[in-house]
Amino acid sequence: MVGYAFMGAAHSHAWRTAHRFFNLPRTPELTALAGRNAAAVEAAAQQMGWASTETDWHELVKRDDIDLVDICTPGNTHAEIAIAALRAGKHVLCEKPLANSVEEAEEMAAVAAEAAKSGVFAMCGYSYRRTPALALAKQMVEEGRLGSIRQIRAQYLQDWLSDENAPLTWRMDKTKSGSGALGDIGAHSIDATQFVTGQKVTGVSALMETFTKERPVGGDLIGLGGHGAVGDEVERGPVTVDDAVIFSARFDGGPIAVFEATRAALGRKNAMRLEVNGSLGSLAFDFEEMNHLQFYDGTDDAGMRGFHRISVTEPEHPYVGNWWPTGHGLGYEHGFTHQVVDLVTAIGSGTQPTPSFADALQVQRVLGAVEHSAGNDSRWTTVG
Repeated sequence: MVGYAFMGAAHSHAWRTAHRFFNLPRTPELTALAGRNAAAVEAAAQQMGWASTETDWHELVKRDDIDLVDICTPGNTHAEIAIAALRAGKHVLCEKPLANSVEEAEEMAAVAAEAAKSGVFAMCGYSYRRTPALALAKQMVEEGRLGSIRQIRAQYLQDWLSDENAPLTWRMDKTKSGSGALGDIGAHSIDATQFVTGQKVTGVSALMETFTKERPVGGDLIGLGGHGAVGDEVERGPVTVDDAVIFSARFDGGPIAVFEATRAALGRKNAMRLEVNGSLGSLAFDFEEMNHLQFYDGTDDAGMRGFHRISVTEPEHPYVGNWWPTGHGLGYEHGFTHQVVDLVTAIGSGTQPTPSFADALQVQRVLGAVEHSAGNDSRWTTVG
């Protein structure tokens, strides 16, 4: 694995845990962790269970005792690492969004398609689609419980950048992150809507805004945000990404949609929400209530209609049967474990895991269209 911060910790937990709860065709071995700071990566390896360390990711690619490279680094490094690993015959798991540009993502997808011909596979880490409630929502759409899909509204609301004195980090530097709320969290909403509905975004009209144009260069990093230094003498640097984005969209099957992503919605911590309205029913999900799915059945008797709350904690629900007794619930980390389960199962059977790099490229094209529209007076922009 390359990188060991927030996503590195989540992925490490998943690699350690997956085979202890699910029967996998192969058992993951946490062989080597890479990071630039020798002391820091050694400490992280000891804490997270990695057997060895490297300070240069190129060494991971060269090692004969490594079969898969997991990329948990900022977006500006994804393409180089993934392409090198695939060409060296290593399977790849790459965090989202796939890259910082459509052009980089296209190259990654092309290399991945070529590698797949030799049984070397790549997958992009859109972990929310592994939340049992969203996986159940997809099943219900496929079963026709909603009828024809008409409207979709997706929100991803966080508040960790509401404080204008939160410190400047790589996530606010476009050269490293590619975009702000759009790629960081909006990409999850795009993937989740396409996953649940089985349809693709074909066009968008967008607005993007950066509320805080400069932030303190120094300060205490806590979680994703933190507390920057304050005062007239404090050095502040430019924020070069969006704080929030709103866009309307159309899907290839006809539905219209509204998307919103922000890291400045005070009081919302991780409100990844999705509502799908069809001709026969509706589904609604909020990750802050991740073990539940709301379902409105329009075929019920008129006097009995209303949203009802499904507790997605039964053994027949996706992934749930391998965990705890009914009603005990799952958490944020379980989506990453399910991601490992699906990836290793696909590799073991010699089949392409999903979302593939080609799937992630399509999301990248949506991100590119949103950014292009926002920069051109919100003009309608075709994806592709």
